[in-house]
Amino acid sequence: MSSRPLGHQILSVKPLSVPAPDRGIDLQVKVTAPRSGHNLPVIVFSHGNAWSLDGYEPLVDRWAAAGFVVVQPTHLDSRRNAIGWDDPRFATIWRVRIADLHAIIDNLGDILAQAGMQARVDRERVAVVGHSWGAQTAGAVLGARVLDADGVPGEDFSHSAVSAGALIAATGTGDTLTPFAAENLPFMKPDFSTMATPALVVAGGKDQSQLSTRGPEWFTDAYHLSPAPKSLLTIADAEHTMGGIAGERVAETTDEDSARVVLLADAISAYLRAALGLDDAEWTALGGGAEDSDGTWSIVSK
Repeated sequence: MSSRPLGHQILSVKPLSVPAPDRGIDLQVKVTAPRSGHNLPVIVFSHGNAWSLDGYEPLVDRWAAAGFVVVQPTHLDSRRNAIGWDDPRFATIWRVRIADLHAIIDNLGDILAQAGMQARVDRERVAVVGHSWGAQTAGAVLGARVLDADGVPGEDFSHSAVSAGALIAATGTGDTLTPFAAENLPFMKPDFSTMATPALVVAGGKDQSQLSTRGPEWFTDAYHLSPAPKSLLTIADAEHTMGGIAGERVAETTDEDSARVVLLADAISAYLRAALGLDDAEWTALGGGAEDSDGTWSIVSK
């Protein structure tokens, strides 16, 4: 895929407040969109642990330039809220994260009105995307469930207004969690058998999680264990930070590579445009290739 420049000027509006009763801390979002255009599709993006609405600009800006309106919340686990592992609220944050996405989708009209964009958006074309913990959050909205201690699937958090999604470095099954993860992150036991909404799963070929005893294939479970239609993009040399998707030269990036970030952003944009029924030319071209000529990435679908 080419590293083409951004297609359009973009603008962002923040912070915007979203009704979220009983949350304890106000739910705030940022909206990023192209300066021009109408009938724009929406991406609701869930950040990874500790981030906020101010992160992931390398992805969000590129999606907006490609014609998407992107809504980013700050979840409770953001560093700015200082809720650590030992905070009694931490055990339920995974549920609040999902509730955040539902609140955004349910109040999308008001959010867009606050941003002055309500007349420019196609609210029938909504997708969710997430990275790491955000991918598990987005996956729940796509239909995945969380298994309890007895292996029984929990509540259905899917949202009927969501037509497609993309999961970047999504948590795999929980039967191989490390002792630390099993004790502190017991909700990391997804059941993908009910995740029926079309989705692109993105995995890094060198993403070795400290939360699982398995290797990088752990991050492909969302593809292999969910019903079709699904696609899997594997980026051979990518680690968990996927080249630096949270920001340029941020401290936690282990595999700084701007070209990798562009590849990821553009592949997700192409997939969502196809899945939302807008234009399948770019995704067809990618899927038709199946694998980059130098082995940088590969795509499989079912």
